[in-house]
Amino acid sequence: MNPRAVIAEDEPLLAENLRSLLGECWPELNIAALAPNGLEALAAIEREQPEVAFLDIRMPGLSGLEVAAEALDRLGDGAPAFVFVTAHDEFALKAFDLAAADYVLKPVAKDRLARAVARLRQRLEQPDRGRIAEQLRALLGAATPPGETLRQIRASVGDAVRLIALDEVCYFQASDKYTTVMLREGEALIRTPLKELSERLPREQFQMVHRSTIVNLAEVAAAVRDESGKLSLRMRHRKETLPVSRVYAELFKAM
Repeated sequence: MNPRAVIAEDEPLLAENLRSLLGECWPELNIAALAPNGLEALAAIEREQPEVAFLDIRMPGLSGLEVAAEALDRLGDGAPAFVFVTAHDEFALKAFDLAAADYVLKPVAKDRLARAVARLRQRLEQPDRGRIAEQLRALLGAATPPGETLRQIRASVGDAVRLIALDEVCYFQASDKYTTVMLREGEALIRTPLKELSERLPREQFQMVHRSTIVNLAEVAAAVRDESGKLSLRMRHRKETLPVSRVYAELFKAM
């Protein structure tokens, strides 16, 4: 059976150009779906379960990196090989050359795409999901240069606004237009998006464990797996457990 691919690109002309070039570089590849944004790309990957996904880095809804991380979490070993398409070079492109993921720069050149296709053919024969997860963790953490590191946050608690030391935080949870700050006792709200917040938290203390969750590592009591192999975290001062994406599971392997 011929391999299948999903192309995710919010510019229709660029999507068609990539489809056309792939037709020349990889004639037997079947383009199963074209997705104009990250959410539709994720849905297409789940529905079609292609062998390859070409993901624009910057898309509405979810970025290409976020789509890849979520697809890996949902599909595990059934996730496709990822090729990231970007007009920018700030995403540690050299690291792609050393990892299971690949990249092509916009505007896509046929010779560069041909090299990516040759590498994809090899990787489809011997996929390495562990390296894909490791690379996605690094890229998700380095996608934007960090700003000034936070030591405390200003948050709404009921009708009041208070300063909260980071040591009081158990975890942060994305919630619609807000981020919920889950404290040892109670919770608070901040307007800072989770992605922006992650860039300003001390990385030795806080770790993203899911697209919507950042935990205070000092508050993690244990990492446990259920019968299906999915990992979750038990917290020291909270009763709820937190799911861990496959992308970040290796971080808790020793627990």
